[in-house]
Amino acid sequence: MADTRRWVWLGGVLLVCGFVYLLHPILSPFLVALLLAYLFDPLVDRLEAWGLSRTWGVVAVFALFTLIIMALLLVLVPMLAKQLLRLYELAPQMLDWVQHTAMPWVQARLGLADGFWKFDKVKAAISEHMGQTTDIVGVVLSQATASGLALIGWLANLVLIPVVSFYLLRDWDLMMAKIRSLLPRNREEQVVSLAGECHEVLGAFVRGQLLVMLALGMIYAAGLMLVGLELGLLIGLIAGLAAIVPYMGFVIGIGAALTAGLFQFGGDLYPMIGIVAVFMVGQALEGMVLTPLLVGDRIGLHPVAVIFAILAGGELFGFTGVLLALPVAAVIMVLVRHVHDLYKDSDLYSGAEDPDL
Repeated sequence: MADTRRWVWLGGVLLVCGFVYLLHPILSPFLVALLLAYLFDPLVDRLEAWGLSRTWGVVAVFALFTLIIMALLLVLVPMLAKQLLRLYELAPQMLDWVQHTAMPWVQARLGLADGFWKFDKVKAAISEHMGQTTDIVGVVLSQATASGLALIGWLANLVLIPVVSFYLLRDWDLMMAKIRSLLPRNREEQVVSLAGECHEVLGAFVRGQLLVMLALGMIYAAGLMLVGLELGLLIGLIAGLAAIVPYMGFVIGIGAALTAGLFQFGGDLYPMIGIVAVFMVGQALEGMVLTPLLVGDRIGLHPVAVIFAILAGGELFGFTGVLLALPVAAVIMVLVRHVHDLYKDSDLYSGAEDPDL
């Protein structure tokens, strides 16, 4: 009977996994809505503790979130658009600088043969691609309108996310209570304890790591703009987003900033020192203040595991998979930790003989 129950549970898990995989093209807005509901549930709970009803707490949180999004659209997006257009204008000049200055210098130092880079073909391909339109907005619009059905589906998902998030957030506590009431009575405490540990790890990552990324993006962008780098805002925000993988934000950010600074400032040493100082300060703040304060040591995912999780999530579920990859990996890590503990306590590990043999 016990073996039968195990096979039933295994079959149910496999059925759910197959169901999710087959329907993942339409699950993206629901997964994003679930993530948003999980993020905002503690805030709504706090508003409830202050005397607001659950519904009005959700309305207040959505109003605040909408105001923040509108402020970003009105302030940040135009600044980023200007920098993207500036990058578009500078791209041919940067290609010329790489071809006529940077590559000859590297070629002379390494003793490479003439024509080793075949850069003329690369430049021609990039220039041809860029010359197909006059502005970046035109590229985006042409891609977005290439398929009317795809555009309609994208807009429908965009509208569906806040609607689903609202109802999930309003009924979150009820759903958790329903799920707990369905747990096997003899396993309830064990499952609740395991879920609590997963919740602790998820909270540390989803809330903590996103705050670290936001803080680093602001530090890098503000610092680079103070140094006078034209593309400082764009590079700083990209470095902050890349900080989802340990040290990747620092490597990508300082590499892009030094390249842009070398092209903009030429041989001026002080702005380059300023760029390096910005990233050194950001890295020091991340290691000594931001990560210990906001995340702590409760995740413990190896950088290789982080990279694999992001690539696997993107391959399976696209952009939504990238968003959910590390939270899912954190939960899997908790489960693997418990399986490891069970294995260390088992007769298989200790080498004890089976009494039935």
